[in-house]
Amino acid sequence: MLKFKNPEKLTRDQINKIFESGNTHEICGALVSMAFYDDDWKWSQDQCLHFLEHPQWEIRGLAATCLGHIARIHGQLDRELVEAALKKHLSDKKIADRIEFALEDIEDYLDDPN
Repeated sequence: MLKFKNPEKLTRDQINKIFESGNTHEICGALVSMAFYDDDWKWSQDQCLHFLEHPQWEIRGLAATCLGHIARIHGQLDRELVEAALKKHLSDKKIADRIEFALEDIEDYLDDPN
């Protein structure tokens, strides 16, 4: 049975270096650390949106999940922009479930835009 453990808290410099590394496993860890701990939700959101377009499905899927984490933890996102980006990827069968969970988190944790 897998046990959840909080991600390692990384600095912005560490995160940027990892993002440039191309290492899938490390990029995924950096995305989660960023979503949990970076105080700049907008920067974190923009990084997730960038990685939502990544060729590797594992990174795309985790970027979607992290957008949900940002909504849950920070209570802020550019909702229209993020929802549009996520919905664009609903046809990506490898990450569709993660997209749906992220959209649910946004619905649950952000105020209704109307």
